[in-house]
Amino acid sequence: MKTFQTLSELAAFTGQEVAVSDWITITQEQVNQFAQATGDHQWIHVDVEKARTGPFGGPIAHGFLTLSLLPRFFESSFEVVASRMGVNYGLNKVRFTAPVPVGSRLRARMKLLRCTPIDNQGVQMTWEVTVEREGADKPVCVAESLSLRYP
Repeated sequence: MKTFQTLSELAAFTGQEVAVSDWITITQEQVNQFAQATGDHQWIHVDVEKARTGPFGGPIAHGFLTLSLLPRFFESSFEVVASRMGVNYGLNKVRFTAPVPVGSRLRARMKLLRCTPIDNQGVQMTWEVTVEREGADKPVCVAESLSLRYP
């Protein structure tokens, strides 16, 4: 995990990859819990037997489950000592570029695209987040994520 003392120190990395998260494993239990929480019970996610005969050879994670892991990826990648809080501000773009088979290990690469001052001495950050699947040639998700951070 990288540690930055201030938001200004982090902002100095604009245009660069700031951090890479820890690997996490996607389990069938997570997929089932996400289906329960969202009401998305499509068989390619939750019916293990049927999914084995489907187009992906087994169950896959919901794209939105992959996207919902972004806060976890950020949390495991870096901290800003003099920042009391961060707020998810939204997304500009999201693409699910490859499936995530259950059992896959994922991690994210975070590149700081922009860092703009806002009220209360905060900053609005625009991040390019690339979620990788271990052993795969291409990412599973690429998102432009917006966050607000305050000292």
